[in-house]
Amino acid sequence: MHRLVRVLDPFLLLLGATVALAALLPARGAAADVVGVAAKVAVGLLFFLYGARLSTRETLDGLRHWRLHLTVLACTFLLFPLLGLAARGLVPHVLTEELWTGLMFLCVVPSTIQSSIAFTSLARGNVPAAICAGTYSSLLGIVLTPLLAALLVGAVGGLSVDGLRDITLQLLAPFLAGQLLRRWIGGFVTRHRAALSRVDRTAILLVVYTAFSQGMVEGVWQQVSPWRLAGLFGTEAVLLAVMLTLTAWGGRRLGFDRADRTAILFAGSKKSLAAGLPMAAVLFGAQASLAVLPLMLFHQMQLMVCAVIARRLARRADS
Repeated sequence: MHRLVRVLDPFLLLLGATVALAALLPARGAAADVVGVAAKVAVGLLFFLYGARLSTRETLDGLRHWRLHLTVLACTFLLFPLLGLAARGLVPHVLTEELWTGLMFLCVVPSTIQSSIAFTSLARGNVPAAICAGTYSSLLGIVLTPLLAALLVGAVGGLSVDGLRDITLQLLAPFLAGQLLRRWIGGFVTRHRAALSRVDRTAILLVVYTAFSQGMVEGVWQQVSPWRLAGLFGTEAVLLAVMLTLTAWGGRRLGFDRADRTAILFAGSKKSLAAGLPMAAVLFGAQASLAVLPLMLFHQMQLMVCAVIARRLARRADS
């Protein structure tokens, strides 16, 4: 039970509190401008730290397990988007157009790193493989997620000049700067990982507050009824169940051993809230509040379900 509590991060409660704050006290007028600029700076800092943390040597060393990594990438950037496109048939009877757009964005977000590692470790799986798989997914997602979002849901106006500029300045440039400066600041970032993780979370909370404040001011939440939210919840439950089934079945069919199958199960079926929220803020702008709702719901759902699965796999491994 103690391990389960550690996996279910209190950060989820902070996210909920931030959404509630935005609903009660949304940023308006000049305050909204200040918060918006702060959110953009926070996103840049977030991706700068991502770049500073990524060890090029460790990434290259992980290429030896290329079959596993390709499997996870195929789940993340191929199977998930295909299922998201199939869910288009649920509009307008189950999902609204805006909720489907958010669901489709969820399907092109990269895999998560931290919780995939935690679950893989708990289930006695291949932890180094989970680390590398999550890292590759996050790295490729900086490019693939905006491209797929533009191609499949028309975000950022089909990659207009302004959209490309925002992606370059807020995502790619800080990430590359972090990689270039890693030689000098990598040690500092590693030693202060715990403290800097608070910077990450603060930046994400600021992005969430900005997005949901815009949604409240513009009245977008009046478009979402309890019935639509229930439909979204059911759709995402099916999506998670299908991906967990496909990753478990595919790992066996491709001949991976138990430890590798465990890494594929968790890294291939999960989506990164930390990477997705800042990207949504850049890609969707004022429409980001509805765009991130499916991702936030799916993130909490995947943590709860995967925590139970990891505990069961751990008991099987120990026996």
